[in-house]
Amino acid sequence: MKVAYVHDWLITRSGAERVLEEMLREVTGSRIFTLFYKPEQFRTSPISKVPVEESFLAKLPGAYGYYRSLLPLMPVAVESFDLSGYDLIISSSHAVAKGVLPHPGQLHISYVHTPMRYAWDLTHEYMAGIGRVKRAIARIVLNYIRLWDYASAQRVDVFVANSKTVAARIRRYYGRDAIVIYPPVDVDKFRVSQKVEDYFVVVSRLVPYKKVDVIVEAFNSLGLRLLVVGDGPEKGKIKRIAGRNVEILGRVGDGDLVDILSKARAFVFAAYEDFGISPVEAMASGVPVIAYGRGGVTESVEEGVSGLFFHEQTPEAVRDAVRRFLQMEGRFVREEIRERARRFSPKRFREEFRKVVESVLNGVRT
Repeated sequence: MKVAYVHDWLITRSGAERVLEEMLREVTGSRIFTLFYKPEQFRTSPISKVPVEESFLAKLPGAYGYYRSLLPLMPVAVESFDLSGYDLIISSSHAVAKGVLPHPGQLHISYVHTPMRYAWDLTHEYMAGIGRVKRAIARIVLNYIRLWDYASAQRVDVFVANSKTVAARIRRYYGRDAIVIYPPVDVDKFRVSQKVEDYFVVVSRLVPYKKVDVIVEAFNSLGLRLLVVGDGPEKGKIKRIAGRNVEILGRVGDGDLVDILSKARAFVFAAYEDFGISPVEAMASGVPVIAYGRGGVTESVEEGVSGLFFHEQTPEAVRDAVRRFLQMEGRFVREEIRERARRFSPKRFREEFRKVVESVLNGVRT
């Protein structure tokens, strides 16, 4: 059986790419089709062992410097892939990968990290950040993208969502049901420390929707020590607003990350995420999670057992949640929290993915 994998773009090795890697470990691919590919980022990855075919967009001069701006052309590019020689198509999609054109007799499974959020539920937030002329153009482009996104979703045989949160979006925007398979998290990489130090931690890309600035403002008023791990365009802003009790560490190596997480009193998370891998990594370290109570994190964290929730993305809500945590900190059992994280292991992901593939090949459609 020849299997074609389709992935939006292979630029960096992040969560979506790790999902693709685990898929490849379980179901061998004959070829990967993607809009853009940087092989130097995947030298040690299973992706490097499979032939990769880029789209025509990758041949545009300097395309890697502005590839996100090519969104209006991406539907055309992904539909240009010739998949006629394959029996099964597996797409890994957070943008346009699910929109390939299958041929008669082919089966298409699409693992959706999320429907395009800037085209659907984050449209107004996206619009707020651009000027009037660009906003008018963006409205036209995003209207076209939404129409194409819905139409292309009807070509998929079986949808798989990375959380119940994303499955609900697939139902709302595409009118389709989805099987839920949570992403793989390398829980065995993390450990429970016998020594807990006096700090809280955030691990995140420093971009606006992650709301790290909200967490920093909360800790400024609390006066408790906070470590911020991560980098991104908001780093300068966060440094400017951070009090003396807040340390901006930037990017750290894997070994340092394991050590920092394992010794934290709690992990703080204020984003509305599709799933949220970093809270599960904190749980794998035995660390309680203080999180915004919407999105995928509500499916991984159990209130009072592995963490607690706040319900507004404001410094006041974060501050109140931290104070509640301080009152009940002794109730959290770190080994039990780690056990809760094990249900998101790569082995579990591969087993569930294999079952879906087998059911599709046996004629099941959702």
